[in-house]
Amino acid sequence: MNDTMRVGIIGGGLMGREAASAFGRWFVLENFPVRAELVAVCDLQDKLLEWFGQVPTVKLRTKDHRELLASADVDVVYVAVPHNLHESLYLDVLAAGKDLLAEKPFGIDLGAARRIRDSATQSGRFVRCSSEFPFLPGAQRVIQFARSGKLGRLLEVRSGFWHSSDLDPTKSANWKRQVKFCGEIGVMGDLGMHVVHVPFRLGWTPTRVYSQLQKVYTERPDGKGGMTLCDTWDNAMLHCDLAVDGRDVPLRLEMKRLAPGATNTWFIEILGTDGGARYSTAEPKTLWLFERQKEQLWTRIDLGFQTPFPTITGGIFEPGFPDCFLQMWAAYAAERAGKLGDRFGCVTPDEAVLSHEIFAAALESYRTRAAAGIAR
Repeated sequence: MNDTMRVGIIGGGLMGREAASAFGRWFVLENFPVRAELVAVCDLQDKLLEWFGQVPTVKLRTKDHRELLASADVDVVYVAVPHNLHESLYLDVLAAGKDLLAEKPFGIDLGAARRIRDSATQSGRFVRCSSEFPFLPGAQRVIQFARSGKLGRLLEVRSGFWHSSDLDPTKSANWKRQVKFCGEIGVMGDLGMHVVHVPFRLGWTPTRVYSQLQKVYTERPDGKGGMTLCDTWDNAMLHCDLAVDGRDVPLRLEMKRLAPGATNTWFIEILGTDGGARYSTAEPKTLWLFERQKEQLWTRIDLGFQTPFPTITGGIFEPGFPDCFLQMWAAYAAERAGKLGDRFGCVTPDEAVLSHEIFAAALESYRTRAAAGIAR
């Protein structure tokens, strides 16, 4: 390895610790040109800061993000905090002259996303946004098939991310259930980046959207013996138009916190006149490919560990979330170093802003009960 990427984390919760795990397993990447090292962590909770004390490379643990940003040891900052804090922290990272891997969404609303994107452009820093599921082997195979020319004429695209944990009405509310923290876009901001990443990267940009949005549980226990308001959207179905070769093609984007039976299911399906492909994390080893012959034929392929960046893991084994999260960080590090090549990359600032433009149009569609154009 001929380069070291020194990382600081702002927000040491679930995803911050997942990042620490990824850096701790960095050595499993074979012949990778960049070395990653976690050197600093910022969080307001003593318990979380103590957790990072077991990471030997961490030199700084602080409750003040300004102290982390002032550190000359930090090259890249990963921010994993509630959505209402994204804009101010992302802008602080860029003003400090650091590169950024931002958690989704890119700010709490469209205005914030555009301001972050513009600041990133002006600063010249390397900025990408988090979306890890497309780095799974099955998702990569769908992307390869879509680019292979075997689809024929594109018929439809369906992409989604489903959770079911909010089906329980006794589950206590958290910040993701309130507009003041999560934003008016609700579940679209929380899950939507994962859903749009592949279509966007394949060049499929919606022109119009008709949305179906649901608020099912409008209050939940507050954890203190009372109830509190829950005013974000729980489920979102976005029916979009794509313009492909002069034809309208339907794109359906599904984001659900109330999806019975789905613990954490991401999926993509692309159908054409000559071929198709579909993959779901509900069956993580299974890829389905369609080929139009005299008889209609769907073929099931049993996948192994064929990740974009090779690892020491044997090809017969099964990948999971920690693996695709590591692959996402590898893509970030490789592209930052100019060594991504033709591999799939992380969400760009322009793609992140486009997601917000779609979500804003979805809110407008719901208000008017009509399809809304997507303003660029």
